[in-house]
Amino acid sequence: MMSKEHRPACCAPAREPEPAVSVPLAAPVRAGGAASAPAVREGMISLPGGAFLMGNEDGAGFPADGEGPVREVRLRPFRVDAHAVSNAGFAVFADATGHVTEAERFGWSHVFAGFLSGALRRDSPRVAQTPWWCGVKGADWRHPEGPGSSIEDRWDHPVVHVSWNDAAAYARWAGVRLPTEAEWEYAARGGLEQRRYPWGDELTPGGLHMCNIWQGAFPTKNTAEDGHRGTAPVDSFPPNGYGLRNVSGNVWEWCADRFSSSFHLNGPRVDPTGPPSGDSRVLRGGSYMCHDSYCTRYRVAARMGNTGDSSSGHTGFRCAADA
Repeated sequence: MMSKEHRPACCAPAREPEPAVSVPLAAPVRAGGAASAPAVREGMISLPGGAFLMGNEDGAGFPADGEGPVREVRLRPFRVDAHAVSNAGFAVFADATGHVTEAERFGWSHVFAGFLSGALRRDSPRVAQTPWWCGVKGADWRHPEGPGSSIEDRWDHPVVHVSWNDAAAYARWAGVRLPTEAEWEYAARGGLEQRRYPWGDELTPGGLHMCNIWQGAFPTKNTAEDGHRGTAPVDSFPPNGYGLRNVSGNVWEWCADRFSSSFHLNGPRVDPTGPPSGDSRVLRGGSYMCHDSYCTRYRVAARMGNTGDSSSGHTGFRCAADA
């Protein structure tokens, strides 16, 4: 078990700088590409906003993540996707715009070693501090486990191997945006005040699995008691009180804000948008890789950051919009 003082990269491995590769922040949108956008905006939920208690002080998180203090935040009304953007939805965007993700441009992305064949596992470099992650050539959103894998049976699963820059490009095309971190937490709480999870304080109430996280002994054996070893369909598991699905587990979700562990200590309390500068962006929600032996970042107050060009097999996004 890792010390709570350590912020492990196991949750969201960062891409190492590659100066030889030039990657634009977003591929240009072709003329007329936005005409298809309204189809992927269906299913947004309107939320009233108002005041809520954001953050956590119960000691469950890593101090460096900056979950606390608990503070009252006020938000304007907004809309948010009921679930993460699916492979099918992202395919509409990619086909309409010709967008090439950063994982595709770099030629590789992070994949959990347990998903790889023996040969591919041997040939893919491990992340030093978290050897269950491999840098796999040819891994991208269309090939989640690298060469030979596909999304043909996963069109309704969340798109993964997308960077913050890719997610922002999709949102611009769709005429929406990424949610602010405060909006994300407000929506994820589903109207429950200061509960650990979107459904309450008990992880498996009555023995019922409410989210897709790691079961068993990490990282060697996932018993998949919740029904999934990797990603689950975006509409899996019961919705929270606001109708959102999979805000705990399944895939990490990019937020609009830059990440800081301290900016919010004295930052704005009305429609906060995070610090004005910084290299990392906020990730929320945890993923199917989360296990309580090293982190419980599937809690609604949990947070972490990663560089905007990083991608992995457990990171996706959902969109938001002004009301």
